[in-house]
Amino acid sequence: MRLFWSFLFFLVPVLGVLTFVLAPYFNIALPPDVSEHGRVIDNLFMFILYLTGAVFVVTESVLFYFMWKYDAGSNDKPVKFSHGSHVLEIVWTILPAVTLLFIAIYQMQAWAVAKMDPPRDAQGKIIDPICEVTGRQFNWDFRYPGPDKELHTEDDIVRTDGKLYLPVDEEILLRINSADVLHSFFLPNLRLKQDVVPGMKQNMWFKATKTGGYDIVCAELCGWGHYKMKGRVFFLTRDKFEAKLTEMIAEKNTMRVKVPEEE
Repeated sequence: MRLFWSFLFFLVPVLGVLTFVLAPYFNIALPPDVSEHGRVIDNLFMFILYLTGAVFVVTESVLFYFMWKYDAGSNDKPVKFSHGSHVLEIVWTILPAVTLLFIAIYQMQAWAVAKMDPPRDAQGKIIDPICEVTGRQFNWDFRYPGPDKELHTEDDIVRTDGKLYLPVDEEILLRINSADVLHSFFLPNLRLKQDVVPGMKQNMWFKATKTGGYDIVCAELCGWGHYKMKGRVFFLTRDKFEAKLTEMIAEKNTMRVKVPEEE
């Protein structure tokens, strides 16, 4: 049984490495990146993956060696107990601490791009939000400013169909909030995810580089209907985006109910 259990544990790192090597060929790797800054997130992800993968392979290989060498069926020597080594304990405490500190420093650029450096106009002012995203059980609502270019006025365009339309090749800032519980606004193809906290107005920014439709996901367990809380973001050229806004304004006007005047 020594060889059986030893090689069974050795298959774990082997199959783990093969999974990541063959993932692109079976279309189970990361979704296509369509953002200007996504490569920063991808580089950070791959760095951590390679680092932890190397530690994983070494750890599993050592486990295989000890299971094979010190199998009870092939060793008749009595067990020797040890009180441990203070030097060894210090080493394997310091090494992970240094590694985590290095990762914390290495990821500062990715954090700054996604969370600390919002896009600004020529005067250095943070650009206005192009849309407000509201998470609610179990839907994403989208509010666009109307012709007055201001949110929460009478001419706002409110959509509850889960479809978000945005221009491509432009800096975009979204205002995000929640109407009830914790949600998480996740755009896999833009490598962005923002937890949405009730009572807080938060921002998300990015620049898409490709037109097309991509998934919107809620990445926070928010109730029994969490599984169906999804949507689509469509990136359009500026002229098509303006045409879409005009279409939504016209649709809003046709759906507006007229209140009869009192006699």
